[in-house]
Amino acid sequence: MGGASSSKQAAQSENPTFFTQEELNKLKSDFVTGGVEKVKPLIDKKVAELDNTELNIAVTGETGTGKSTFINAMRGLRSTDVGAAEVGTWETTMKPTRYPHPHLPNVCYWDLPGIGSTEFTAGRYLKEMKFERYDFFIIISACRFKENEVKIAKEIKRLGKNFYFVRSKIDVDFYSIRKEGKEINEEKELKYIRNDCVRKLAEAGIPTPTVFLISSFEQDRYDFVRLNEALENDLPNAKKSIFVLAFPNRSVEIIQKKSKELMKRVWMLATLSGAVGAVPVPGVSLACDISILVGGIISFRKCLGLDDASLQRLANSTGKPVEELKAEVKPPLLGKIDKNVIMRLGWGATVVAISAMELGLDFVPVIGSIFGAGSSFLMTYKILNDALKDLTESAERVVKVAFGID
Repeated sequence: MGGASSSKQAAQSENPTFFTQEELNKLKSDFVTGGVEKVKPLIDKKVAELDNTELNIAVTGETGTGKSTFINAMRGLRSTDVGAAEVGTWETTMKPTRYPHPHLPNVCYWDLPGIGSTEFTAGRYLKEMKFERYDFFIIISACRFKENEVKIAKEIKRLGKNFYFVRSKIDVDFYSIRKEGKEINEEKELKYIRNDCVRKLAEAGIPTPTVFLISSFEQDRYDFVRLNEALENDLPNAKKSIFVLAFPNRSVEIIQKKSKELMKRVWMLATLSGAVGAVPVPGVSLACDISILVGGIISFRKCLGLDDASLQRLANSTGKPVEELKAEVKPPLLGKIDKNVIMRLGWGATVVAISAMELGLDFVPVIGSIFGAGSSFLMTYKILNDALKDLTESAERVVKVAFGID
């Protein structure tokens, strides 16, 4: 995480996080008049808000465009995994079907019935899909966008919500061309496909549309990463955070982005620990709330894909033995997290003088360097900060081994 100065610079660019300026001002005034006990309710509320924020993403398009495959890809699942959306060349979705994220159940993808199927005409579709419940829409086509997709886009726009045109199965297009023995310039072909889609949408009444060209099986190619970045950038703070944490672990860059989001939560959990007061562990003079530490580390581990279920899914999808991936996780962060693990993580903190300046905490909203060395806030902050750093490094090593990244 670097020294105090680098931590300060990074944090200053990120804060205030999850709080409005009005809320930050209230935190400051409450702290001055009532100390940490008085700021605890608002921070409690923010932590609960982050835990309970829902993100509902609708995926719609004609039958056979790859909606289910896309939903599985966005959740890091294969079609054979437990909880995966059913994949087929026929109409597999007859009503809006909810698919929660494997470890962030408040992030839900909704597979909507194919537009224009015999069961759902476009007019009836608009009435029955309950568009108001969704945060944004992915409109998928495996060929050219047609009248039905345009009707859906216009209705979404009328509701004041965002929509994104996705042209899927680009890999299938290129495979078919090559099977015919034709030479192909991928860059030129991609430009042609994109321009064709944009032109047709513009002619149908969608001004300056953006179209993302993707393959759900080759997520490191074409526009898959660019699509995720666009979705992320258009979301408000709390929803943006959980969307980032829901990314499948495909690269070191994704791990680092997740770690940055989780770091925003460390000071809030540390403040709650400081409000609760010292709950010592027998044999070790840890001035922290153990339940906050245990819960925080378990949550960080899941978000970084280091729990057993996530590691097994990654092993299945990459063909790597799960034991090989687990070998990259730094002990004692693999396995059960309990007070004994916290004791080992915190042992060094009990014998090293801790100061707010050492940890670069002068950036923290409200708290600053007010707490003295050895306070519950500082102790919890240090343990969570160190655990997140170790988990991040472990997750980076796991991804490198899983995908053969140098």
